[in-house]
This record gives sequence, C-alpha cells and structure tokens, in this order.
Amino acid sequence: MSGAAQRPPRSLGRVLLVVLPLLVFAALAVLFLVRLEQGGDPSAIPSALIGRPAPATELPPVEGTGRPGLSAADLRGTVTLVNVWASWCAPCRIEHPMLMRLAADSRIRLVGINQKDQPENAAAFLADLGNPFAAIGADRNGRASIDWGVYGVPETFLLGRDGTIRYKQIGPISEDNLPGLTAAIEAALAP
Repeated sequence: MSGAAQRPPRSLGRVLLVVLPLLVFAALAVLFLVRLEQGGDPSAIPSALIGRPAPATELPPVEGTGRPGLSAADLRGTVTLVNVWASWCAPCRIEHPMLMRLAADSRIRLVGINQKDQPENAAAFLADLGNPFAAIGADRNGRASIDWGVYGVPETFLLGRDGTIRYKQIGPISEDNLPGLTAAIEAALAP
C-alpha cells in the first residue's frame, strides 16, 4: 500500500455547484459584451411624461445669475424649453453653444433647472459661457429633477403653450440630434 491517501470520487452535484455559477457568469458577460458592441442610444429612452402636464415646479433663483427662479407659471403660455444642467457636468459645457443658439429664437422661451450645484459655480459657468436662460431654478437637493423624471444631466424638455411635455432629449443637444428637437419645436409652434 502506498502512503498517499486515496481521494473519494467527486460527486456530480459538487461539480455542478462549482461549474454552474461560472457558466452563468460567462453567459452574462457575453450578453453584456454583445449589448455593448451593439451600442444604443440612451436618448431613445421614452419618457412617461410625454403628453402630460409639466410637474408643478417652484424653484428659487440661482444666486448671482441675474435671472428669476422658476415657477409653474413660467411653463405655460409660450413654447418653452426646460434644460436641466449643472456646472460640474462636462456634457453640459459641450451642449452650451447649442443652447445659446436656441435662445436666439424669439419664438421659444429657454429656462433652466440647475441641479445639485453650488450657486457660485453655476454663476461662474454662465459668466464664462453666456447665459441663455430667461429663468433659472435652483434644484439644490435634486427633488424637482426627480419629479421631471431626469436620469442625469443634461436633459431637455419641450413644453407646448399649454404646459404639456411634448419632447424629451436625454443627454446633450448636438448637431446630430438638433434636427429632431427642431422638428418638435416647429410642431409645438404650429397653430
């Protein structure tokens, strides 16, 4: 007899207990990789608020911007773009020239919701890049953004004259997605 102890044969249950989680993990990894490779447009996420009245929003002004705060009355009577932004948001800086361009259209009103930002940082951001907003509400705790269904900044909502949400743009406004927003604006402006 040899001095080495003989190992008992491994049971099928023990092998499955080790191999099955590894197989599940590998399958999930492949699935995630395939979805990542296929890409996807995060701005294509539908909003449950489309076709509904804009949330009742009462926000104080962002100090140092020279603009009034945002109220529910600001969201009715004219076609309005509501842009949710922050000074700490890099894509907000990228989209800002597009907002300046949109603000030049006198047929619409552009207002902002400044999300979870320090007033001095928001004021410096606008002083540096220009202030396209007719009104800016300070959403210091992010509660108003939750009411609007914001996934992350920047997001832009188009409201009809009646205060109904007509369109939502998730992510920065760019040359690529501007035609969709412009078409929605024209539709909202139509009698």
